[in-house]
Amino acid sequence: MTTRRGFLAGLGALCAAPLVPAALRADDGATVLTATDVHVAGYPTVEAVKWIGETLERATGGRVRLRQYHSGQLGREAEAIDMARFGAIDITRVYAGALNNAFPLTTALCLPYAFDSVEHMRHALDAGVAQTVLDGFGTRDLIGLAVYDSGARCFYNTRHAIRTPADLRGLKLRVASSDMFIDLIRLLGANPTPMSLGDTFSGMETHMIDGAENNMRSFHSSRHFEAARYWSQSEHSYAPDILLISRRSLESLAPADRDLLIDTARASVPVMRRLWDASEGAARQAVADYGIAFNDVDTTAFRAAAAPLRERYLHQPELQALYARIRQSA
Repeated sequence: MTTRRGFLAGLGALCAAPLVPAALRADDGATVLTATDVHVAGYPTVEAVKWIGETLERATGGRVRLRQYHSGQLGREAEAIDMARFGAIDITRVYAGALNNAFPLTTALCLPYAFDSVEHMRHALDAGVAQTVLDGFGTRDLIGLAVYDSGARCFYNTRHAIRTPADLRGLKLRVASSDMFIDLIRLLGANPTPMSLGDTFSGMETHMIDGAENNMRSFHSSRHFEAARYWSQSEHSYAPDILLISRRSLESLAPADRDLLIDTARASVPVMRRLWDASEGAARQAVADYGIAFNDVDTTAFRAAAAPLRERYLHQPELQALYARIRQSA
């Protein structure tokens, strides 16, 4: 059985021997691609990648297959990004915020209040914004396969309802390792604490942090609702997820298989969206039944508080152009 330790050891070996492809050969000669995700089985992104694997296997008669490791079995997102870069794994699904520092174009998708709704986000992504962002990969040995949307990110915490930015003062909130999100949380008055998703539950239980920000589906699947009883519908970001493949892995495939994988990944986007829409309402009902307190926020106040950060990032011409396209799609 392959373990996380074994994969990390393999990463070191791959760094020492960079010409070894990550894609493995099974005993029957089939190409086996490894895919990772920190989310649990049944999560829409996990199921969408499972669909990719089933489609590839069916279309190639089993010649190309996918082996999935969900629930963070092979490490956190930051580790998955590095392992894909070096070819220790083939495919990984990553939250866009974790990519902001290395791939600046992803920041446009994460900026506060860049999107007005899920419908706006999907329309903008499908109108070419997603492809522009995906084309921005490749500079660090990664290739963008698809952009999976992931709903509205909102605040939740263990202490009290958040209705205005003033209610965030003094709270320690988990954020992804993204300069933009760290700056946003600080600007809104809270204390940002970079932390992996997997450490967030224990962080709230031990009072290392007071809360976090994420989408409803992740709030439920991570069981963060068992520690944080207050959900505030801030919808401050619609930061999506990105499906990536190691450049080395993609180039190791035969041209026809390479094209098939790219086309199948693109086709998985509506599959993921259907799964998302079907499960998000169920997740909200489940946490409501648990007794979570929901509240709306003063959106105007939050937009105003976040505006200086958005304007600072939009001084970058490439981000400004991409943001303009997003807003034109509203």
